Amino acid sequence: MSTSAPSPAARLRGLRPDWLSDPKVWRTEILAGLVVALALIPEAISFSVIAGVDPAIGLFASFTMAVTLSIVGGRRAMISAATGAVALVIAPLNREHGLGYLISAVILAGVFQIVLGALGVAKLMRFVPRSVMVGFVNALAILVFMAQVPEMHDVPWPVYPLLAGGIALMVFLPKVTTVVPAPLVSIVALTAITVAAGIAVPTVGDKGDLPSSLPVPGLPDVPFTLDTLTTIAPYALAMALVGLMESLMTAKLVDDITDTRSSKTRESIGQGIANIVTGFLGGMGGCAVIGQTMINVKVSGARTRLSTFLAGTFLMVLCIAFGPVVSDIPMAALVAVMVMVSCATFDWHSIAPKTLKRMPAGEIAVMLVTVVCVVTTGNLAVGVVVGSVTAMVIFAKRVAHLANVTSVTDPDGGSVVYAVTGELFFASSNDLVGQFDYAGDPDKVVVDLTDAHIWDASSVAALDAIETKYAQRGKAVEIVGLNGPSARIHGKLSGELTGG
Repeated sequence: MSTSAPSPAARLRGLRPDWLSDPKVWRTEILAGLVVALALIPEAISFSVIAGVDPAIGLFASFTMAVTLSIVGGRRAMISAATGAVALVIAPLNREHGLGYLISAVILAGVFQIVLGALGVAKLMRFVPRSVMVGFVNALAILVFMAQVPEMHDVPWPVYPLLAGGIALMVFLPKVTTVVPAPLVSIVALTAITVAAGIAVPTVGDKGDLPSSLPVPGLPDVPFTLDTLTTIAPYALAMALVGLMESLMTAKLVDDITDTRSSKTRESIGQGIANIVTGFLGGMGGCAVIGQTMINVKVSGARTRLSTFLAGTFLMVLCIAFGPVVSDIPMAALVAVMVMVSCATFDWHSIAPKTLKRMPAGEIAVMLVTVVCVVTTGNLAVGVVVGSVTAMVIFAKRVAHLANVTSVTDPDGGSVVYAVTGELFFASSNDLVGQFDYAGDPDKVVVDLTDAHIWDASSVAALDAIETKYAQRGKAVEIVGLNGPSARIHGKLSGELTGG
């Protein structure tokens, strides 16, 4: 029985994206993109304030990041835009050297991300412990809140009731309805109150002009010298690492929610491309945003790249068409949004007494080290690196105690068998040499490694040292029970680790 090949039209239909072949998906993706765009506006402006740039810079970044990653990203339906993490990293550079250096750092960060993605940095995320992840998130929440403090100091008194009212709206509105994002409702309500009542408070317009047209490509206004490169490189690398960490963590979260897999390598490279495009178009750079991604995927049910593309497109349309209205938004409304973002970001369960009582002391220490390093330095990447190193040291110390040596002497006294159990590596093997009775043992010594595993050269060197000490006393040592990997590393390195 033969079957006919599908027609060209049928093959073409099979290649079309879901949103073109299914009207229901098409409607879902468009509405999701619109809701996300509305939710992005206040946060993009707030993150611009954190970075110390005009609101247009953050809005351009959100537009270009979302549109570019809808094409080159590795995780469908994930939203990338200007973020607080990136803003916090590059804010000092902008304060000290100006916008041109910030834009240059964004472009260089994109280059770093492409290189890191090509080298497989996504695979390294498995080595970041959960306690470091929790510390990272908590530190980010603290820094975002601290960045709002200046906006609440030395301001007209109406700012405080507006701030309280905005927070109350965002707390209680979701209990009534989630059709419209609570931050958007809060901003609209506070803006309407201040405009209608003529209340004089700081507004978005006081921070700078909103875009009235699409961004225009251009080179950053900096001297193209080695000195410029050395100035921006540390900030660019920190931004690249922070952006990749946030994006890969968010991608993993979306994978779990949608029960689908994504290409983390493609996402890493895509983040780099998006930041390069953003830099040349005058944006402040960014990465994946967890809040808007959850609105898109979990609340709105989006699953395709169309929603991501439309989120960026709608964002720019709203700004260009309704710029004067956005300029009247009181800063108190944005501060309220960011306070809620910081509260929602913080992992309160991680510091609950019940959790702390059950959590191993080492895990708590790693989380605290991460938080303290991030808050002290203002650099999220530094905190993650120091936290990860601390976790590795604690883990190595813990595992080192799992290597034990027990001995059994033959009844006739002609031989002794030492049973070694546990993991042998640099930390545990240091104590291994001292657990043998070189002078008192009989002439034949058996070292049984059936229940042990050799991980590194330090362990092989320790075994060589044991053999040498027995040989100096005219005694023979036999090593038995090596598993495959242990036998290979021992056979390759034994006798080759010392000169002579």
